[in-house]
Amino acid sequence: MRFWLLILASWANAVDVGSISELRGNGEVIRQGSTDKVLAEMALDIFSLDDVRTGNGRIAIEFLDSSVVRLTEHSKLVIDDFVYDPDPNKSKLALNMASGTARFITGRLSGIKKENIFIKTPSATIGIRGTDFTTTVDELGRSLIILLPDASGNSSGAISVTTWSGTEILDQPFQATMVSTFESRPTKAVVLGNISLELIDNMLIVNKPPAIIEAEAEQQGETSSDLDRDFFEDAPDLDKDFLEEEEEVTRLDIDLLSFDFLVDLLTIMETSSKKKTETVNELDGIEIAGILPGFDPQLQTYTFIEGEHLFFVHYGTNTFDIAIDKYKSTSLRINSVETILDVEVNGVGDNTILIYQSP
Repeated sequence: MRFWLLILASWANAVDVGSISELRGNGEVIRQGSTDKVLAEMALDIFSLDDVRTGNGRIAIEFLDSSVVRLTEHSKLVIDDFVYDPDPNKSKLALNMASGTARFITGRLSGIKKENIFIKTPSATIGIRGTDFTTTVDELGRSLIILLPDASGNSSGAISVTTWSGTEILDQPFQATMVSTFESRPTKAVVLGNISLELIDNMLIVNKPPAIIEAEAEQQGETSSDLDRDFFEDAPDLDKDFLEEEEEVTRLDIDLLSFDFLVDLLTIMETSSKKKTETVNELDGIEIAGILPGFDPQLQTYTFIEGEHLFFVHYGTNTFDIAIDKYKSTSLRINSVETILDVEVNGVGDNTILIYQSP
């Protein structure tokens, strides 16, 4: 009897906060005090302290005050606190965005004073003085926050992004900041060019960084110890000629999971206000400045040779697959939604290629 009383007491603390208003694909809700998963469905009631998760699907939650949160695939949102009172000054909304991407549409808010709305991520606290913004959290807990425009394309207000080390204010359409940890200061706010609401609504983090995969394996005890290793098995081929050059990257080596959208945006933010120091690299006798041969993780671009041509390949919301004469001196500049490429091949000379990609 005491066991059931404890469950009832815990459930009594849960307050109806809204319901699922949009559903595409699959998702689930984990109630407070329970490990059972409730499959997401249209009009499903959402309660305070619910843990809402999406799989290969999307969920929109409409709260009692008519505000809306839209979650993209593989996202997790916890309803930390919700108080709805006829007096907006007494109402409160606190959400914890644990991972994935969510778009918060608070423009119709009338029942909660905006100063009483807080969105937490693993690395920042977002204060609401705006109406429409998006937050993306990756597996490392890094947070990317973008203020979105109103229906007229103007600023929808302002939001504050705060950590232990400082606060950054976003008050312009498509202005963004990035936070790595709660101990670090948010990056200086910059306006993201060449971006659209459609692109933001489709933000996904599709792959885990190798360091995270290794850390998870170690934590779960999946990484074998040195005592379990067969060093002969791990040893390199004794017939291998170590003086041989490493095998060059070809088109067959392109891995679509290498492309990380969040890193792309960070690259734009970090390089938009400063000139990158160029290092000249060599690939099969060809001088290339501004990009690493093979796969460049910062620029999210593959560079390789096929026959008489040098290729630059990037996959994402925008894609480019460019071939140039490997013997010519060429300046290649690409301003894309996801990356900014500024490359010189064999020095400055014969050709200049300028490409602008809109969303």
